Amino acid sequence: MNTPTAVVPAQAAPRLEQYTVIDVRTPGEYAAGHVPGAHNIPLDHLHTALPALKSAAARGDLLMVCATGNRSTTACEQLAAADIHAATLTGGTTSWSEQGHTLHRLEGAATTWAMERQVRLAAGALVVLGLAAGARYRPARWLSAAIGTGLVFSAATNTCGVAAVLAKLPHNQPRTTDLTDTLDALQQ
Repeated sequence: MNTPTAVVPAQAAPRLEQYTVIDVRTPGEYAAGHVPGAHNIPLDHLHTALPALKSAAARGDLLMVCATGNRSTTACEQLAAADIHAATLTGGTTSWSEQGHTLHRLEGAATTWAMERQVRLAAGALVVLGLAAGARYRPARWLSAAIGTGLVFSAATNTCGVAAVLAKLPHNQPRTTDLTDTLDALQQ
């Protein structure tokens, strides 16, 4: 499989209007701040969007964006498997804003913590729960060991099972109408 094309914010900013920008974060993360003009298609809904993305790619370049570049790289790999070329924004919206570029926010939208922060909260809470329960019921300490092992595996493979589970929660899911509207806009 080909390595996705990586574009740094300084390269992307002057050509932003030439890209169809796709933000693959959860709707809450997207609402909290996204690259101007970005369409939100969460990574776990990418397969549904393939026809619309193929249509958009036929008209111009796709730029995939997430918080740090990990999910957008995964999205580019999935698109490449479907014969759709896309570039990833190196460093994601974090790097974009750190380099002084503006992020747009949806007015009145409830914002959700970034996925990385949600993962840290869930993993930390489970470790503390395992240790606390382990004070009374010794085998409960294995919960902490399992979470620690999972974090090591996550770092080694650049995947995250906890994030995959958290992405399924209702506050991290797009409303059906929002996703349908996005896909319709990409088809035009």
